[in-house]
Amino acid sequence: MLTKVEKQLVRELQEGLPLVSRPFLAIAEKLNISEEEVLVRVKEFIERGIIRRFGAAVRHQDIGYVANAMVVWPVPEEKARETGQVMASFPEVTHCYQRPRVRGWPYTLFTVLHGQKEEQCREIAARLSMATGITGYRVLFSTAELKKSSMKYFLEEK
Repeated sequence: MLTKVEKQLVRELQEGLPLVSRPFLAIAEKLNISEEEVLVRVKEFIERGIIRRFGAAVRHQDIGYVANAMVVWPVPEEKARETGQVMASFPEVTHCYQRPRVRGWPYTLFTVLHGQKEEQCREIAARLSMATGITGYRVLFSTAELKKSSMKYFLEEK
């Protein structure tokens, strides 16, 4: 059973870390506890299995990257691993994955890029093409983010 403070901490953590230099201090101040106590309790949550994993996902829009592109590549099966490794090594590539070929859709390798402008994403795709020799790719831009959220706990107890 979690204490009242632990439930408050879970509520704060599930909202994401604040974009400040010391996010755990900001959470601690909000809960009127010390930064060290927040860090100790987070570590305990992980050890007890209350938190299975703790990671950070930066919302690219919040830091100025508003052009989001999925680049689809027609990569032959025998070149998929090698090509994917080269593409994934580019710092601008946030995701790189292979999918089975389907009829009418020749693309089997997918990369996701974020840029400040669409042209920047196109330039990155051109560099990926030059590095791998894969041509005939398409750059697809997102038009809306429909949903990206996680489970929320202890909402009724605020």
